[in-house]
Amino acid sequence: MKGISIRWLPALLVALLPVLAPAQTLDRIRATGTLTLGYLPDQPPFSSAEGEGASGYAIDLCQKVAEQLRSQPGLASLKVRFVPLAPGKALGVVRDGGVDLLCSPMVETLKRRQSVAFSLPVYTAGIGVVVRKDASISLVKVLSGEVEETGPTWRATLNRGLAAHNFAVQSGSVVEDWAREKLRLMKVMVSLETVASPAEGVALVADGKVDAFFASQMILRSLVARDTANTNLMVLDRRFEFEPVSLALARDDEDFRLQVDTALSQLYRSGAITPLYSKYFGAPSELDQTLFKVYSRP
Repeated sequence: MKGISIRWLPALLVALLPVLAPAQTLDRIRATGTLTLGYLPDQPPFSSAEGEGASGYAIDLCQKVAEQLRSQPGLASLKVRFVPLAPGKALGVVRDGGVDLLCSPMVETLKRRQSVAFSLPVYTAGIGVVVRKDASISLVKVLSGEVEETGPTWRATLNRGLAAHNFAVQSGSVVEDWAREKLRLMKVMVSLETVASPAEGVALVADGKVDAFFASQMILRSLVARDTANTNLMVLDRRFEFEPVSLALARDDEDFRLQVDTALSQLYRSGAITPLYSKYFGAPSELDQTLFKVYSRP
């Protein structure tokens, strides 16, 4: 039998060797004694820079993950290190193992799942609305969904609540499509302006140039929280569409993901999530309490 040509030997050896997987997150954490947490420093109330550390709702959740890890063998003295990240590069850093967990929640999409994995949901975002604190009671009631959606009386009340008001959305966004379709279906005639960015829309409300601005509730909360000039504004609790957000972590690392989800589930099921959530968003609604149970795992 003829021998194998020497020129095929390198390829054959590579084929016979096992594929070397990258170091798993828990192994890396044990080796360094440190949990490295990435975050977006300009996303209050979810994550903000604070000295050499960070603060915010999602940061507190990640601290609970650290507590969970300290209960594991060899991790009782675990340290936590925070790394600020740029929005456009954060998921790439997570994918490459530069941080162990991203403590700024994001929407889990199929495209993002091509490069990273996600925890259980930590907040239910969606389309929200910002108004001034001195907005008319009728407008706030209608936008809060306090008008019963039945019969001609509902439509008349809805029109009275929205008439003579003007609203804004970001041009070319899914929110604009949603708003125009809703107005068409409800046959409500109001002024709907478009702006180039969420920051511009919030500024128009603050300046009294429009009465309400619709956008992602997460973005609205961040814009209102980060600017002291926006103290006359309030983001209503109502979400017109739902969009759960989660914490990103490396793909194909179920052991670490299990630790993250265990910490979150314990928060939800024990009720400890309520004071933590209330600290940043006010008391959770009945719907929020239900979602806490839905998101948790036994």
